[in-house]
Amino acid sequence: MTHPTSAGPVRHSARSMARAGGLHDLGVHVLLAGAFLPIADFFIVNVALPTIQASLKATPAALELVVSVYGVAYAAMLVLGGRLGDRFGRHRVFLAGLAGFILASLACGLAPTINALIAARLLQGATAAMLVPQVLATFQATLPGERKTRAIALYGATSGIAAIVGQLAGGLLVSADLFGTSWRPIFLVNIPLGIIVFFASRLVVPANRSPNPAGIDLPGTVLFAATLTALLVPLTEGHSLGWPAWTKAMLAAAVMLAMLTAMVEKATEARGVVPLLPPSLLSLPSMARGLAMVTVFSVGFGAFMFVFALTVQNGLGANALQSGLAILPMAIMFFIGSVVSPRVIGRFGRAALAAGGIIQALGLGLLIGITLAGWPRVSLVELAPALVLIGAGQSMLFSGLFRAVLGDVPSHLAGVGSGVLITLQQSGLALGVATLGTLYLALEPTGIAQAFATVIASQLLIIVALVLCIGLLPRFNKHQGHAQPVEL
Repeated sequence: MTHPTSAGPVRHSARSMARAGGLHDLGVHVLLAGAFLPIADFFIVNVALPTIQASLKATPAALELVVSVYGVAYAAMLVLGGRLGDRFGRHRVFLAGLAGFILASLACGLAPTINALIAARLLQGATAAMLVPQVLATFQATLPGERKTRAIALYGATSGIAAIVGQLAGGLLVSADLFGTSWRPIFLVNIPLGIIVFFASRLVVPANRSPNPAGIDLPGTVLFAATLTALLVPLTEGHSLGWPAWTKAMLAAAVMLAMLTAMVEKATEARGVVPLLPPSLLSLPSMARGLAMVTVFSVGFGAFMFVFALTVQNGLGANALQSGLAILPMAIMFFIGSVVSPRVIGRFGRAALAAGGIIQALGLGLLIGITLAGWPRVSLVELAPALVLIGAGQSMLFSGLFRAVLGDVPSHLAGVGSGVLITLQQSGLALGVATLGTLYLALEPTGIAQAFATVIASQLLIIVALVLCIGLLPRFNKHQGHAQPVEL
């Protein structure tokens, strides 16, 4: 096979391949760029919240909503987004979601009041949920063997890198104060980038859909969205509001709604209809075990990004730019680790995931030691070695977990499987901020260093537990390029 040697032949090859229903490597990267923007937007506001508060005279509870409504809308509608792509065409829904995300980003950037910003963030999260599931679903449906493995690993890498780069870009854009626009460029930057991805995808991404698309499970969709809302809203808002009665009532309702959702979905599948969350799909070894591990991993990751930004700014006196740059060593190693992880995992299988977890755990332990030993005179440079270990280790673990979860999902359920995966990942990120982030805020008055060390120690325990559970995952079959269920 000959390889194109210039941009022109590459574009021609990618376009011809897309017209034939195939996905060129250029198309893979265009789709990854589309997924990058919504994922980064969950984190990009972290370092901008103080500036937003001053600019729009927002209350602490309103600032929490700027973050939480995006996460709730995103998580609640991801599975529906995957189902719509299966039914109406993944590329078509990708384009519609991307167009909506661009318009919602414009509304965020131009928001005159905090309430307008909250409403725009809600729309932004909902449109993001339409476009993101189409990426993994397209990979599952159009790529064979090893190419699929690499693409899924790159998606896992993109997801993690977007979180880190989002925080870094937020610091850079807020500090730049372009044309006196303060925090607004953190949203407006999505417009030119989104337009580029929109038109590029029309050229190099094929139209595809499920050969047997399932109908829209309206009861399951409503119940699932209600469950997530009832869980994430009080966990996010409860601390800042002093845990009023309505937050406790919502948490109790979340438990009942979750039980009702499970009953309805089981009954729907028993009637021969594919539900929003098929119990038979969730019972696959790779899905049942891998999804639980992805969710727990995401809880720790979401909490880390949240408390690290607060500790660096409030504890070490860094500004928004310095706070964003502080995470750079972790971002660089995460990227490098993600590039090499498909080959390493293909050779060493589950052992590579365990090694990644151990390296990350060592980095977290070192970070705790450096922080407590040198506080409050800890320089950002001193934190770099620990962040290097954390980034390198978690890239391997993160990529491997994504690969394991989707290993044996049937192609006709690709949209559902990818939607469930990203939903639980996003829910885990929000839960991390809501739980361990709340723990940090509760301990902060007694000492920022101690609060930070407590949360990082909690994440360390999570990683150790994941390493111990890696043997429960299906083995990786390097000849077929993806995880296969086996007798354990």
